[in-house]
Amino acid sequence: MDDLANKISIPPAPAMAKAVEDGMYAKATMPAWKIFWLGLTGGAYIAFGFIMFVTTQQGAPGEWPLGITKMIGGAFFATGLIMVINSGSDLFTGTTLNIMPLLSKRITAGQLLRHWGLSYVANFIGSVTIAILVFLANTPATNKSAWGLIVLNVTKGKLSLDWGSAFVLGILCNFLVCMAVWLTFAGRSFLDKGLAIVVPLVIFVSTGFEHSVANMFMLPMGWLIKTFGADSFWAGEAITNAGVTAADFDMITWGKIIFGNLLPVTLGNIIGGALCVGCYFWVAYRKDAIKAEREAAVAAK
Repeated sequence: MDDLANKISIPPAPAMAKAVEDGMYAKATMPAWKIFWLGLTGGAYIAFGFIMFVTTQQGAPGEWPLGITKMIGGAFFATGLIMVINSGSDLFTGTTLNIMPLLSKRITAGQLLRHWGLSYVANFIGSVTIAILVFLANTPATNKSAWGLIVLNVTKGKLSLDWGSAFVLGILCNFLVCMAVWLTFAGRSFLDKGLAIVVPLVIFVSTGFEHSVANMFMLPMGWLIKTFGADSFWAGEAITNAGVTAADFDMITWGKIIFGNLLPVTLGNIIGGALCVGCYFWVAYRKDAIKAEREAAVAAK
């Protein structure tokens, strides 16, 4: 009976905080090559999640209420983070939680920045690689070019955000993403962890918050379609019915992608994860515990 209770019970919040901190310490102290290697699939899996989101939105306008279609898309997008968590891959937005072992003086600022930097670059490479492969597979032309049109419209919408809005949307997004990561530490099974991830991600995706790694796939995907889309794509029924041409998406440039979206969203993601989740719960549950542990260690000498 006790074993059954342990399997179904949720750890108390202080124990969760310790588990998250230990997990982030383990991630931050991995060899550099391993952080980078696991970061490649971190970016790729989030890209697959966004691919699922785009696929669910085809033919949606006018057929279902917009909010419902976005919620469905968010639920399928969550498959990306589910793959990240259960494979042990490294995701930049999740690495912001290693502010906790930093505050506990278990890692240095250099180790924290090394983790962030390697994970970010690897996530970008993994995401863009999937975008290139999807483009080469001619996926944008599927469903009479409806798939590619959704990508173009989403990309244009993201690049139309002003800097301040993108920054705040990044804070809100990673607040939820890091809470999803946090909640997985209470899971005892694949199903538990999956449910812990889906709910926060449905909120962020359906509301339109901004995730830097997801955008590392979507924005380059939009640029590839706009820049290299074949005549057959632009002649697709979905494109002609929408009455758009490549010229309508001229604002999709690398300058806008990097400085107009990825930069403010990344900074917002850092605040949302490190400050709103990591620092917040460290103060709530780890600050006094660390102090007590150090006092006990001194007394024992």
